[in-house]
Amino acid sequence: MKKFLLSFFAFTALLSFSLTEDLKAAENDTIPTENQKVTKSRLTIGGYGEAVYTRTFYSDNMFRYSHPDRYKDAPGYGRVDLPHVVIFLGYDFGHGWTMGSEIEFEHGGNEVAVEIEAEETGEFEHEIERGGEVALEQFWIQKSFSKALNIRMGHIIVPVGQTNNAHLPTEFFTCYRPEGEFTIMPNTWHETGVSIWGRIGKWRYEAVVVPGLNSNMFNNANWVKNGSASAYEFKVANKLAGALRIDNYSIKNLHIGVSGYIGNSFNNDLVTNEADKYKDVKGTVLIGTAEFDYKANGIIIRGNFDYGHLNDADIISAYNKNQNHQSFSPYPRSLVGEEAVAIGGEVGYDIFHGMKRTGERQLFVFGRYDYYDSYIHYASAITMYDWTERHVMTLGLNYYPIKQVVIKAEFSERFLKAQYNNEPMVSVGVAYSGFFVR
Repeated sequence: MKKFLLSFFAFTALLSFSLTEDLKAAENDTIPTENQKVTKSRLTIGGYGEAVYTRTFYSDNMFRYSHPDRYKDAPGYGRVDLPHVVIFLGYDFGHGWTMGSEIEFEHGGNEVAVEIEAEETGEFEHEIERGGEVALEQFWIQKSFSKALNIRMGHIIVPVGQTNNAHLPTEFFTCYRPEGEFTIMPNTWHETGVSIWGRIGKWRYEAVVVPGLNSNMFNNANWVKNGSASAYEFKVANKLAGALRIDNYSIKNLHIGVSGYIGNSFNNDLVTNEADKYKDVKGTVLIGTAEFDYKANGIIIRGNFDYGHLNDADIISAYNKNQNHQSFSPYPRSLVGEEAVAIGGEVGYDIFHGMKRTGERQLFVFGRYDYYDSYIHYASAITMYDWTERHVMTLGLNYYPIKQVVIKAEFSERFLKAQYNNEPMVSVGVAYSGFFVR
C-alpha cells in the first residue's frame, strides 16, 4: 500500500508542475470580446464522460464480509473504468416545442460477438467481449407555455436526491458519484412518465408521475436502487408513483433543495401473486431528501440528507427469498431493510482563487464524508447485515484546465464495523461535460 501512496503523491507533484506551466501559458490566452456575436442553434449536441483508474487495498471476494479474517491481508487489485459516457441531442421545433435525448454508455458499453472456432470443430461461439450497459437515459418531448409552466413527456430523470438532480462529473468532487446516494436509490434515476416544472421568482418546482419500483428487485446491499430496473423489453407499470422537488435560490450563492418520492412496489412485475395473504401488501416506498450547495470566494460546500422507508419490508423479504430459483431469474432473492439512510458533505477550496491571469483554471483541494446504511432491518428480522453500515472519508484534488474538463485524484477509505476490514483505495480520473452545439 505504501508503494501506491507514494505513486499517488508523485502524481500530485507532477500535476502541480503541470499547473505552473499552465499558469505561465495563461498570460498569452486569447479572451473573446464582449461584442462577439453568438448564434444560437436550434440543434443542441453535448454530453459528458468519465475515465477512472482505481487501485484498491482490500479484497473484493464475495465472502469478504462473511469471513473477514480470511481476507485481512489481501493485496487488493487495480481496475480501469468508464463509469458513464453520455451523448446528448436536443432540438427546438419552435412554438414552445422541444425534444431532448441522452444515450448513455456505462462501463464502456457492451460488446458481444459470434465467432467460428477454427481450432476445435468449427462450431459457432457466442462471446461477451466487454461487460457494460447501453441505455437510453432520456427521451422527452416538452411543451413550454412560460418559465413558470412546462410539461415534459417521455423518458425523464426522477429528480430525487442531490446526485440525480446534479449528476454531471463536474458537479461533484469525487472520481465516482457520491457513494451514499448512489448505493441506496436508482442513480441516475430515469423512468418513462410525465413531468410538470417551472420557475417562479427564486423558486423552482418539479412534479413527476412515473411507474413505481419493483420490490422483487430490492436487496440488502442497495435497498431499492435496483427496483427501477426491468428485465423485459418494457417497464411494468401496474403501480404508479409520484415525486416532487422544490429548489430555492433566494440567498445569494446558496441553493437549497428538497425532494420526495412515494409509490407502491409490491406486485409491480409481469408475474403477480394474488393470494389472499398478500391482498393488503403494498410495499409503499417513501423517500425524503434535503440538500444544499454554496459557492463563493473560491469555496464550494455541498451537503445532503436522504431517508427512505419501506412498508411491509418483512413480508417482502420473506416473499423475495422464496421466489423462483431458476438460474436465469433476474431476482436477487435477498432480504431488504425497512429503512435506509445516506448523509454526505464535501468542502473544496480553489487554490487559484484571487490569483491573476489564471483564466478559467481552478485547482480545488477537497474533503468529503459519507455515512450510509442500505439495510436498517425491520423489528422481527433475525438476519443482520452489519457491513451495510459504512463511513467513507475522501481527500483529493480537482484541477480544471478549462471549465468543461476536470482531472481528479483522491484517496478514500470505507470504515466498517470492527469485525470487518476497512476498504482503502486510490483513484485518478479525467472527465468532461459540456455542449458542442448550442
